[in-house]
Amino acid sequence: MPSQPSPRDAAQFQGGDVAFILVAGILVLFMVPGLAFLYSGLVRRKSALGLIWVVSGANAVTIFQWFFWGYSLAFSSSATNGFIGDLKNFGLRKVLGDPSPGSPLIPELLYAFFQMEFACVTAAILMGGFAERSRILPAMVITFLWVTLVYCPVACWAWSTNGWAFKWGVLDFAGGGPVEIGSGVGGLALAWVLGRRGKNELLHFRPHNVSMVNLGTFILLFGWLGFNGGSAFGANLRAITAIWNSLLAASFGGMTWVLLDFRLERRWSMVALCSGTIAGLVAATPSSGFVPPWASIVVGILSGALCNFATQLKFLLGIDDSLDLAAEHAVGGIVGLLCNGLFASADVIALDGINTSVPGGWIDRNFKQLYIQLAYVVACSAYVFVMTAVIVKAVDMAGLKLRLTPEEEKLGMDEVEIGEFASDYIEIRRDLMDDPSFASQQSQERAAPVAAGDRHAAPDLDMASDQQSGEQSESDGRAAVDEKME
Repeated sequence: MPSQPSPRDAAQFQGGDVAFILVAGILVLFMVPGLAFLYSGLVRRKSALGLIWVVSGANAVTIFQWFFWGYSLAFSSSATNGFIGDLKNFGLRKVLGDPSPGSPLIPELLYAFFQMEFACVTAAILMGGFAERSRILPAMVITFLWVTLVYCPVACWAWSTNGWAFKWGVLDFAGGGPVEIGSGVGGLALAWVLGRRGKNELLHFRPHNVSMVNLGTFILLFGWLGFNGGSAFGANLRAITAIWNSLLAASFGGMTWVLLDFRLERRWSMVALCSGTIAGLVAATPSSGFVPPWASIVVGILSGALCNFATQLKFLLGIDDSLDLAAEHAVGGIVGLLCNGLFASADVIALDGINTSVPGGWIDRNFKQLYIQLAYVVACSAYVFVMTAVIVKAVDMAGLKLRLTPEEEKLGMDEVEIGEFASDYIEIRRDLMDDPSFASQQSQERAAPVAAGDRHAAPDLDMASDQQSGEQSESDGRAAVDEKME
């Protein structure tokens, strides 16, 4: 018979803490469809489903990667090199009920799940760099390699007890380095190697569904409360403070961005409100568990303004960062990390009851914290850009043909790579193909295999042929009757 746990082991974790982090991790998972809807609404209709696909596919690939070796590479406790973990926990071996490496408040198996969702969201954000011009298979290969060689090392630096940044005293609450700089600078490097879209594809570009942009933004806001609140790893006052700070930064970031755009266009742009909201949330990611609520107002205003101005960087650099990953995520993450150096408070940090001796920033007269934060920003940005560019170029040179051809780009990702569409404008083509003038085209398509799930997207050719024959026979019969009557 299996041994029964001792009463002390059974009561090692508080049920409220465990339940809270479990729900928070599920909320973080909900951010993945939020990103999919946001990206889909921001691109043209002909690639709208393609963005949903790559975000969803990256989620699946990252779950496998994290189970396979990702968690071990980021958080194994036996690696002491300060850069990346070993394979002690390969396949989640020995990851069960011991206290987690991130907090003694929750078991390691729960911590591994929560951190996996962070990796999934980061990979999903990175997929915005593929917008409207990439093939799906190489994008999935890049996802696996990128999470392994970029995300896992940077997460180890910041959050592993043996990571160099953690030991140095870097303050990064929920992922300014691994998540925001990782996805933002990584997206910029990806777009640089991938190349610009065709000239005609850049003219008169407008989001195809702004309602979906708003829906995706507020799904992200909802999930982000679990993202930041759960990073306190317990149902405590620090988690509540992080949630308050996230909402304050998001609201002030959104208002700031809208006002900056209104001064130029004299329109209350919905895309501007959503962009600023996300910029505020990005800056709150590294700072929400460190700064007092009044400082999050400053964080929101700074992120809304600086991320807005940073959207011009892609024109100055000549890089087609089509969904502004660098402007939103990299710049927003940097703002939050540097604000920690100024506004982090030891009183806020101690609200979890665990980190009671961590110094704050300038407001606590810890003046060296700002240059520690700055050095961390530079190290993360340089490493992420170089490694991402190398990975993307290597996959492309390996023969996986990452980029769509100009002709395929004109057709769109949905037509070329998926054969399905976010908005079913294929209905128009189906109706046109029912016309007799398309009979020859239908006969050519008759031999093409059709997947069971796709039969709704094409007329039943045999039935269409029989219907046309019946209509022709009826027409001939009426003509004969008319001739006799005459």
